[in-house]
Amino acid sequence: MAPVDPHSFTDSSHPFATHVSLSLYLDFASSIIHGSAIFSLPTPHAGPIYLDSRSLSISSVVNPKTVTPIPFSLSPVADPIKGQNLTVSLSNQSSFLVAFTTSPSSSALQWLSPAQTFNKAFPFVYTQCQSIHARSIFPCQDTPAARICYSARLNVPHQLSAVMSARHVERRSPVSGEAAMACNDALWCAEGRMVDEFTMEQPIPPYLFAFAVGELGFRDVGPRTRVYAESAPALLDVAAREFAGTEDMIMQGEKLFGPYEWERFDLLVLPPSFPYGGMENPRMVFLTPTVIKGDETGAQVVAHELAHSWTGNLITNKTNEDFWLNEGFTTYAERRIVEVVQGEEIAALNTGIGWRGLNEEMERFKDNMEFTKLKTKQEGVDPDDVYSQVPYEKGFQFVWRIERQVGRPAFDKFLQKYIATFKFQSIDTETFIDFLKANIPGIEKEIDLVLWTQGTGIPPDAFEPVSNTYAKIVSLAKEFIHGRMPREDEVSDWHGQEWELYLENLPKSVEASQVTALDARFKLAESNNYEVKVAFLQLSISSGCTEYFSEVEKTLKEVGRMKYLRPLYIALAKDSGKEAKALAKKIFGEARECYHPIAQGVVESILSKHLKDDL
Repeated sequence: MAPVDPHSFTDSSHPFATHVSLSLYLDFASSIIHGSAIFSLPTPHAGPIYLDSRSLSISSVVNPKTVTPIPFSLSPVADPIKGQNLTVSLSNQSSFLVAFTTSPSSSALQWLSPAQTFNKAFPFVYTQCQSIHARSIFPCQDTPAARICYSARLNVPHQLSAVMSARHVERRSPVSGEAAMACNDALWCAEGRMVDEFTMEQPIPPYLFAFAVGELGFRDVGPRTRVYAESAPALLDVAAREFAGTEDMIMQGEKLFGPYEWERFDLLVLPPSFPYGGMENPRMVFLTPTVIKGDETGAQVVAHELAHSWTGNLITNKTNEDFWLNEGFTTYAERRIVEVVQGEEIAALNTGIGWRGLNEEMERFKDNMEFTKLKTKQEGVDPDDVYSQVPYEKGFQFVWRIERQVGRPAFDKFLQKYIATFKFQSIDTETFIDFLKANIPGIEKEIDLVLWTQGTGIPPDAFEPVSNTYAKIVSLAKEFIHGRMPREDEVSDWHGQEWELYLENLPKSVEASQVTALDARFKLAESNNYEVKVAFLQLSISSGCTEYFSEVEKTLKEVGRMKYLRPLYIALAKDSGKEAKALAKKIFGEARECYHPIAQGVVESILSKHLKDDL
């Protein structure tokens, strides 16, 4: 047995499925899905095949043509990270059907009650499968090394509609006999049910499988872009305004990186509990509503997810140990798009915020420097626990370092060749390095490629950004320790990014009176921009300003984005005062059910680490 991935039971000697046909009956009353999956293999296979499964009940495995049973077994003890190994024993067969039911505790699914939605009228459900959560929706070879095409029928209540990271084929009434053992016909064809049918014809890694079901509406904002959100005109209108420039970004991406291969680039604004800023699901990016800031700066998150259409979705890391191949290249590509669309100064601010974040991650991992490497070892490690800015920002620095060495025109040619060579493939760091050395001969003499990919910390030839705006903001932040606040005229043209960079560069702990004076002048705790608000609230906690605890509580209860949850819960839990620690426990106890299961796990690990000896 030779696993292809430390996070999967998938065996390298077994064939990878090339297509999965899914039938999914969504039962909102019990927060479960009754489903079936027909797996197609490239050739007939005799012997075992391993699938990843987590929190699934497997009812049967059959030959889809004859419906004769196929022997299967589920490992009796679940691995805390990988889940259970579903072993299917084939006898020279090229397809098999697995019937299953999800659990209400599925780590990929968040079921929202009507009260948790915008209109408070109907329930909502959405998925988040990165990194290893697809296996909690359907059994699969849940590794990015195994790319699949799929089709899916989603059976939903007629008041709701489904969207998916796939092409929508049709919406219609259920048809008798099509449930494919997901459930019986009486349930599948019950009154008040509709079927939304989808197909994904390009091979994708399983973590890019995604759907959402709710009371949805949309606005067209470009020839290949719709913005979807909960069906509320005010929400749809503001989202459409925020992302009106999306087509310009797609065209810039095509100039830089080659053809856009996914036909459409739609956007879905999810409820506030969505745990990430954005998720690059092909054809339909999922977004947090916190990116809607009213000044179009949220488009930078869209630029990042768009860039994934080439680096991440088209070329994918083979395992999570090579995650930087997805995120480092995409962060570089995002900033190239932003530079063209919004200007060099804005791109430099992005880079500066990222530089600060990278340095903070070095501090976070000072006791486990393995996770400051680009190529990491993750055997026995939950990727959600070590998710950080390192693959993004150190990866960006590495790509940027290569660009500086060879010059932008030569690097752009290299990048287009790289994407064209490996599109629709999953590769590892070694494959990239070999390609780099073959196409830029002698690069290893100019850049220490081993230090960059396998070394810990930040290499000495990494580069802090240079721009007048960046330098001015960092200088103002350094003066704050001496009691100098920015003058009104110095910040009159600042938007969220400038304030975020300023706050991120302030000393981590200053006098409480300075913090309250800063807020009295600039109203940062009330900012509609969560990057600004959360950076300020972190500063207030570390400076002992308990008067902001009510704003901290309000923030942690109204959003579920881990970019905000993680720093605020860490600041409260690490605080030396018992009041802050007690507040962290109280808020999580009251807000837990409003967070996505991935975010719940992250906050639980923070509290268990920092509060184990307290309270």
